Amino acid sequence: MVSVFSRAKTFSAFAPPALVVAALSLTAAHADTLGVGGCVGSPGAFNCVVRFGTAGDPFVRTVPQPATDEERDRAASRDRKWIDRCHPTIAQDRYGVPRYHYVAAGCEFGVIE
Repeated sequence: MVSVFSRAKTFSAFAPPALVVAALSLTAAHADTLGVGGCVGSPGAFNCVVRFGTAGDPFVRTVPQPATDEERDRAASRDRKWIDRCHPTIAQDRYGVPRYHYVAAGCEFGVIE
């Protein structure tokens, strides 16, 4: 703990938090990149963190589309099998939130058989 605190003091002597934030804000901006960060602490001991990533929801994954006709046919067949087995329906719960309901177990995970 002492070494971390003394390292923070050494760092703050060369770059106060305002300069660190100013230096980070001068970097090139990209339309599809988002930077989120901040600093905490007091004079003599502070910490700054910045996370850069693609803009948008980090929990949404983009699924690549099938490239060939064979892959498209296989994906369509898989989707038909899943729909025939699971019979997905949407119904509102008691809070008014739409929820998917399935006839078979495991359908919420994409299980086909």
